[in-house]
Amino acid sequence: MNDLFPILDIFGKGDTSPLLMILALALPILPNLWCIWHAYSHEFSTPAEKYGWMLAGVFIPVLGGVMYLLFGWRRTRGLSDWAKPRNRK
Repeated sequence: MNDLFPILDIFGKGDTSPLLMILALALPILPNLWCIWHAYSHEFSTPAEKYGWMLAGVFIPVLGGVMYLLFGWRRTRGLSDWAKPRNRK
């Protein structure tokens, strides 16, 4: 199995807990998930910009999410109408 996935050799040495291994593998995914969710629920100046950021989060694994955190989220114009909380009386 380690011949197919050499990255697993890092976790096979020593007393690495399974929780730490899951955290190390899942942590790079979090910026991309946040990028996709945030871009989807917010308005941008053009729809193409919105979809561009969402596609960057999907197709550029770690870098797309990090670039959105650095540059993209400040370009939003607020929540989309469907994402705004409803007023309760």
